[in-house]
Amino acid sequence: MALLGTLVNGLAIVIGSLLGLFWRNIPEKTKTTIMQAMGLAVMILGIGMGLKSKQFLIVIASLAIGGVLGERLDLEGKLSQLGFFLEKKLGGKEKGGIANAFVTATLVFVIGAMSIVGALDSGLRHDHAVLYTKALIDGFCAIFFTSALGVGVIFSAVPVLLYQGVIALFATQIDRVVPADLMKQMIVEITGTGGIMILAIGLNILGITKIRVANLLPALLFTIIIVCIVYYWDRLSGFAGSLI
Repeated sequence: MALLGTLVNGLAIVIGSLLGLFWRNIPEKTKTTIMQAMGLAVMILGIGMGLKSKQFLIVIASLAIGGVLGERLDLEGKLSQLGFFLEKKLGGKEKGGIANAFVTATLVFVIGAMSIVGALDSGLRHDHAVLYTKALIDGFCAIFFTSALGVGVIFSAVPVLLYQGVIALFATQIDRVVPADLMKQMIVEITGTGGIMILAIGLNILGITKIRVANLLPALLFTIIIVCIVYYWDRLSGFAGSLI
C-alpha cells in the first residue's frame, strides 16, 4: 500500500498534537525555552540540508524565481487565511495563535528531504521505513509545538497527508519516465533548496526574522525544472560532442 507511510505520519502528528494539548499548562518561561530549542534544532537541520546541494547556483536561481512567483500568488497570505478560518471556527482566544501554529507546523513538517524521499520510497518500493522515522520525529515535534503554539498544529496533518500522498501516488509511475540518475540529482537539489527554507523557519521561530517562507515554496518546483534543463543540456552537449 503506497499510502501507508503517509497515513502513519499524519496519525503521528495528530497523536503528538493531542498529547501536547495536555501539556499546555506549563510556565511561559518553559514554553519560551522549548521554542528556542526547537528553533535552534530546526536551524541546524536546515543548514545540514542546504550544504548537501552539489550545484548551489540551482538553489539560488530556484529561490529567486520561486520567491517572485510565491509573492505574486501570496501563498503565505492564503495559508494564513486558512489558519484564520480554522481559528474563527474554533473560537481561538489569542488572535493569530491557531493560524501561526498551523502555518509554522505545516512548513516544518512538509518541507524537507524526508517528506520527498520517504514518499518516493513508499510509492516506488512500498518501503515505508523513512516515513515511519519521519512520523516518529514529527510526532515528538508536534508535542512540543502544540504545548508552545497551541491547537493549530494538529491541522498541519492535512497538508502533510495531501503533499506526501500525491508524491507517493505519483512515484508509483515515475520510474517509467524519470531516469534514476536524474531522480538522484533532483532529490539532492530539492534537499538543498528545502534546507534554506527550513533555516528560515528556524530564524522565524526564534523571532530573529519574519521571512515569508510559504512564498518560497514554488522554488521546489523550479528546482526540479532547472535540474531537468541542466541534466538534458549536459546529455545533449555530450551527444553533440561525440559526433564531432
